[in-house]
Formats: sequence, structure tokens, C-alpha cells
Amino acid sequence: MVDERRYNGLTIGRRRVARLMRDAREWAQGSAEAAVQAHHRQPSRLADRPNLLDQDFAAAMPNQKWGADISYVWTREDWLYLAVVIDLFARRVIGWATSDRLHKELALSALRRAVAVRIPAVGLSHHADRGRQDCSLDYQAELRKNGRVISMSGKANGFDTAMVETFFKTLKAERVWRTVFRTRTEASAEIGRYIDAFYNPVRRHSALDFISPLQFERQAA
Repeated sequence: MVDERRYNGLTIGRRRVARLMRDAREWAQGSAEAAVQAHHRQPSRLADRPNLLDQDFAAAMPNQKWGADISYVWTREDWLYLAVVIDLFARRVIGWATSDRLHKELALSALRRAVAVRIPAVGLSHHADRGRQDCSLDYQAELRKNGRVISMSGKANGFDTAMVETFFKTLKAERVWRTVFRTRTEASAEIGRYIDAFYNPVRRHSALDFISPLQFERQAA
């Protein structure tokens, strides 16, 4: 945990991490995090889609490749689950949703929001892992209805969703790990402000010539 925070640019020692974890009651959640990951990665009879992305995260234009995944944030009420959809061209978060439960409606809400924002043409490649939410009949039907090409990660291969995982690490390093959220509502509101008011329009990315995702899209257009 300390190494991960240092990797994301935080100067912090092990003793301080231990104290912050105790203060935030994260110390009791190790087994819970493992349970969340195990639940999300449950096998599904629909999890047999090919890995078309194959760790090629480069996109020549918007709405060519999307990546989707789910993470979680600890609050004093309990877990808050976060689903996002990211356009890989500019690393822009185009759809997101939060919930107090880990179910298919969470992933569907993020996907529907992304579709409403972007209205992509038929042929978009949509990549996700083999979690039960992304493999649900309703989620797959939503993708097919909108003419999306479905791509899924290889079994037990976290690198296939590295672009989305990078966003989660950035979010947690810059906002979540610095805050002790009292309620899920508070956490959800702060995540929304981070995504819509900072990450997409303002935050500079070295991979985007040190401009924000929205600026990168505007320049490309």
C-alpha cells in the first residue's frame, strides 16, 4: 500500500499510512477488499468473448475504443462502488455511476451515461474484464443493441484493463486516500466533482502532451 501511494507521487512513510488506515478504519477492510474483488470476478457463462483489445490502448479518434471497470471506496457507512467507462483516445471518463451495492445496474448506469454523452457510431470496441456485472445478459444486450464490438480481458489478466485501473489509482491517490468520507453520499459527490470539474477538463496528462482529456479532444477535432 505504501509503495502504491509512492508510485502515484505521494511522499508518505509506512508509519503515517498505518495511522491513517487506523483513523479511516481501513485496517479492518483487508478481507473485505478481497471479497469484493472475488465477487466482481466471478465466472459467467457469457464470459467467453475474445480479447480484441489485447492491451493495445492506442486509439486514433474518439469513440473507437472504450474501457470499463468497477472499483470501490471505503466510507464510514461501508463500501461505495464506482463504475466508469473511459474513452481510450483521450482517457476521458465519459460515463460513471456509484452505488451501495455491487450489481449489474451499477455497470449499466455508467454505460448508458456514456452512450448518452457520446452517441457513438456502430463498430465501437468496448472492453471490460470478466466480472459478472459486465457479463450479465442485460449489459451484453445493451452493447449489442448499440452496435458495440464486445472485447473481454484474458482470464486473471489485470493488465488488459490497465488504462482504467490507472484512472482508479489516480483518483484514489489524488482524492480518496486524502479524505475520510463519513457517508456514501459524501464520497459520491466528491468523486463526481473530481471527474467532471477536475479530471476531465483540467488535469494534465503526460501522455496527452500535458493537457487535459477535454483539451486533447478539442485539439484533435
